[in-house]
Amino acid sequence: MATVVLPGDEIPPSLLPASRSRPLTLGPGLLHTPPSAITATLAGALSTDTKKNAIWLEYNGGRYIPAVNDLVIVTVHHTSVDTYHCAITPYASFATLPQLAFEGATKKTRPILAGGALVYARVTSANKFLDPELECLNPSTGKADGLGPLKGGMLFDITL
Repeated sequence: MATVVLPGDEIPPSLLPASRSRPLTLGPGLLHTPPSAITATLAGALSTDTKKNAIWLEYNGGRYIPAVNDLVIVTVHHTSVDTYHCAITPYASFATLPQLAFEGATKKTRPILAGGALVYARVTSANKFLDPELECLNPSTGKADGLGPLKGGMLFDITL
């Protein structure tokens, strides 16, 4: 049974591999604090290899790849003539959200979103060669169904 640790948990010496022939090797997710404390910096399952005298954390650290019909919260980065350029994740290319992709939006009644505004949207197009496209309405009914600009609240970044 793997031991699950959270950030800030100190690893007890009984869980460390006890090889005297090799120095202890720390892998991803662990931090050595002198003189002998080892602390977890990520949440995950503790893994050890007694032959290599190594210890590390197994964690889900992949990156998000958009897929069609995913519901996402995006941050508006900037606006062009007819689209909002939105960040789904901090280190990926921007997704495009047409200004008319909202319920009841026309050239005169479209929402005015400034940089930093949060929007709850659906991914409509996801191709590895093109930027993802978003919309804030149900294509079959033309209703918002809860999608659109978010007001108030807080947004936290979390790992996958």
